Amino acid sequence: MTNPSAFDFQAEAIDGQPVALDAYRGQVLLIVNTASRCGFTPQFAGLQALWQAYGPRGLVVLGFPSNEFGGQDPGSNGEIASFCSTNYGVDFPMMAKIEVNGGGAHPLYRWLTAEAPGILGTKAIKWNFTKFLVGRDGQVIRRYAPTDAPDALKKDIEAALG
Repeated sequence: MTNPSAFDFQAEAIDGQPVALDAYRGQVLLIVNTASRCGFTPQFAGLQALWQAYGPRGLVVLGFPSNEFGGQDPGSNGEIASFCSTNYGVDFPMMAKIEVNGGGAHPLYRWLTAEAPGILGTKAIKWNFTKFLVGRDGQVIRRYAPTDAPDALKKDIEAALG
């Protein structure tokens, strides 16, 4: 790919349907690797609040469950979807469970981590709820640590939305 963007990637929705991220072209994306049994799991509420507040202006929150960190998302895609909906009212797009690190990492995550390395330049995702803000042009604006609460991203989201 010449100068790839987030919109060049494909994913699988949590219900198994293919998703071309090109469907979100022109929107701002907040891409998050999630887990259902993590100390940061309550961030689902904050992510849902961002989706509700800024979705009408063009923000799309995309959740990518991963079981890589402490086995904190061992359930099936159906169980994860049910958990998120029942416990946090999540109705933003959730994708099928993926790997975010190593040789089996989803291509989107290989690209995201190359575009926005973490602290000390490491590309690896360190834990659940690492967040990437992607602009309307499909390029990464910023990477956020798991400890960055969704509410703390509002100023950057508003700037990205214009």
